[in-house]
Amino acid sequence: MAKQTGAHGAASQSSDPFVMDIKKIREDARKHMSDGPVTQTYGADRETVLKLLNDALATEIVCTLRYKRHHFMAKGINSEAVAAEFAVHASQEQGHADSIAERIVQLGGAPDFAPDGLKTRSHSEYKEGGSLTEMIKENLIAERIAIDTYREIIRYLGEKDVTTRRLFEDILAVEEEHADDMADLLQGRE
Repeated sequence: MAKQTGAHGAASQSSDPFVMDIKKIREDARKHMSDGPVTQTYGADRETVLKLLNDALATEIVCTLRYKRHHFMAKGINSEAVAAEFAVHASQEQGHADSIAERIVQLGGAPDFAPDGLKTRSHSEYKEGGSLTEMIKENLIAERIAIDTYREIIRYLGEKDVTTRRLFEDILAVEEEHADDMADLLQGRE
């Protein structure tokens, strides 16, 4: 059997061999069953993560509501295509909200759907916009806010909660697509 060599041709020696205490893992799994998927190796502060998730939930709900309103209020030349885009985005934002709520429950929390707190917890604002161009601008601004806040959350989570980080990474990718869509729509209007 050949030895693996490093960059300089020397045999590589692992100073941190992979060792797993399966007996302890099994004991801990039985002892802490009521914690569901949150095991002893969960590295994040669960209360902080739950707050971040509930704030993101509020953000996604506010975005859903804004896109829905804009879908129904879109008027003018080319408004049908723009309204259809708003409807697609509203549906995707609702999907994000559902995924976030699901993760909150997995972490032992309760998703906060209370309408009275949405405005204060949401990262983005609910701006109606009077014209089709104003609606597009407000959606672009909201998407840019979501992009920056979700990047900060992803950075905070790092390796401490990989599952939640990946959820935000997936949502971030869609928010960037939304911002690109809104920027494209706006380009033809100014």
